Amino acid sequence: MSYPNDLKEYPQLEGSNYPFRLFFNECRYAKAGQNILFLHWHEHFEIIMMQEGSAIFHIDSKSYELHPGEVLFVPSGGLHVGYSLRDDHVRFISIVFHSSLFKDWKQDPQHEQFVVPYLENRYQLPVKPAELVPTCCTYYSLLDTIVDEKLQKGPAFQLIIKNQLHLLFVLLSRTFLPEQAASNTNERHSFNRERFKPLLEYMENHFDEKMTVESAARSVNLNPYHFCKTFKKLTGRTFIDYVNLCRVNEAERLLLETDFTVTEIAGKVGCDNPNYFTKLYKQYKGITPSGVRK
Repeated sequence: MSYPNDLKEYPQLEGSNYPFRLFFNECRYAKAGQNILFLHWHEHFEIIMMQEGSAIFHIDSKSYELHPGEVLFVPSGGLHVGYSLRDDHVRFISIVFHSSLFKDWKQDPQHEQFVVPYLENRYQLPVKPAELVPTCCTYYSLLDTIVDEKLQKGPAFQLIIKNQLHLLFVLLSRTFLPEQAASNTNERHSFNRERFKPLLEYMENHFDEKMTVESAARSVNLNPYHFCKTFKKLTGRTFIDYVNLCRVNEAERLLLETDFTVTEIAGKVGCDNPNYFTKLYKQYKGITPSGVRK
C-alpha cells in the first residue's frame, strides 16, 4: 500500500552505497499554523530531532506535538506533514536513511531477529518512543553523536554514524519488539489511508478546478461531516485549507520558474480574482506574489 506518487519525495542522500543524509531545517519567524514540512512520503526512514520552537507533526493520520529535545520516528512510507505551533523560530534536524544502509549485516542472526523486522516494516517503532517508555530518552545521545560526527567529518565518521543508528534500532527493538511480536500488531496500514489516496492524488494535479466539500466527500463515500473530520485527521488541515495550500504551492513554483503574470498564475491555480489570490498567497507564504518576483 502506498500514497500518490505526486506526494512521493526522493531525498538526495550521500550516495547509493551510503543512503544516509542529515537535513538541517529552519523556519525563522514562523507563524502559528505555518507549514514547516510539506505533506509527503518516501521509502526512507526519518528521525526528526526538534531543536528550537514547537511544532505539530501529522504522521499517518495521527498528530504528535514536538518540543525542543524531543524526537519522532517516521516509518518508511509514512505520510507526514508539520506545522509550527506558535509564532517562533523553528529549527529541527531530519536524519533520513534507507534500510539498505544495513545490508552488510544480513548474515548476523541477531540483526535478523531484532532489526530486520523493523527495516522490512513487519513491525513499526512507535513514532514517539519516549512517550511510551521514558527511558528511551537515554538512547537519544546516539543521535547527538551522529550529528556531531557528520559535522566534524573525522576519520571513519560514516562508519560511526552507521553503527550508532544500528545500535539505536537494537535498543528500541529490545524495548518494543517482545510486546509487538506477542500481539502481532502492525498499525501501519489503515483503511482511511487507502480510501483517501485517489482523492489526494487528484487534488495535487487539478489546482484550477472548483471542488466542494460535498463533491470530495462523495468521492470517498462519506457524508460531509465525517469527511471533514477524517480529512483533517489524515492531513492536519481542513479540506479548504488543504486546497488553498496546494494552490499557493503551485503558484510559488510558477512564480519562480515561469514568466506568467501574477494574474495568469492566479487563473492557472483556480483563483479568478487576482486580488483574492494575492491576499491568499500572502496569508500562506508571508509575502505577496509580486514580492516573490522582486
